Amino acid sequence: MPHLALYTFGVLKSPLADPAPLTRELHDSGEAIYRKISQHPGYLARAEAADGDRGTHFDLDWGPWGEFAVPTWYGKGRTVKTTALAATLSLWTDLGSAFDAIYTGLHREALNRRYDWFERATEHPLHVFWWVADGVIPTWQDGVSRLEHLHGHDSAPHAFTFRRSFDPDGTPTRNKGAGPQSDRVR
Repeated sequence: MPHLALYTFGVLKSPLADPAPLTRELHDSGEAIYRKISQHPGYLARAEAADGDRGTHFDLDWGPWGEFAVPTWYGKGRTVKTTALAATLSLWTDLGSAFDAIYTGLHREALNRRYDWFERATEHPLHVFWWVADGVIPTWQDGVSRLEHLHGHDSAPHAFTFRRSFDPDGTPTRNKGAGPQSDRVR
């Protein structure tokens, strides 16, 4: 059975190494959010550095997830002191499970505060989904390629969003409630 790959990418207002309280707050909340999401039904795996978090995203060994990559529009730093990004790459059983995990609980609380931490993305998509065959682990480059494709095109089976999604066979889906309706929980 195919699995759903999800790549997310955001540009931070300040580098990850910034000791400012907001940057620390984002970094500190990440571990709890990842732990909670990893327990969510439908979650399969996420890219984690094989050698822990020693270095920048660009220097880490991501094992089967491949070499770390970013979209061409990312123009901030790539060193320990200048890297200002947050990116995830994960696998899910289905779209509904991913939606529930992302738009509820701790992650939803963090989404409500995203403008405290992230630059507003008005020109570029922040996430992209695509289906992969069972046993396939998507790479960072796959995620970047799909996100850039989505940026230049509308949602299609090759690269899609919550709002305009597709089944593994390429059939458009109508997911009741899927897709953020606003920036705030109702």
